[in-house]
Amino acid sequence: MTAGRAVRVALYGALAALYALHQDAWFRHDPRIVLGLPVGLAYHVAYCVAASLVKLAWPAGLETDGDAP
Repeated sequence: MTAGRAVRVALYGALAALYALHQDAWFRHDPRIVLGLPVGLAYHVAYCVAASLVKLAWPAGLETDGDAP
């Protein structure tokens, strides 16, 4: 597996994991406070940071065809 393919697989895997984790039904009725925020809101803050990191790591030419000029 080439390095470019490994990066592509890792990024698509991270994207799929973020998609699956976006629904936080397990925190809906949890009254705990984390970092001064309700646990559901703190979860979404962490989710947004993770999604931003995936977006920053996404290579510009990843979704283009390799044969295109």
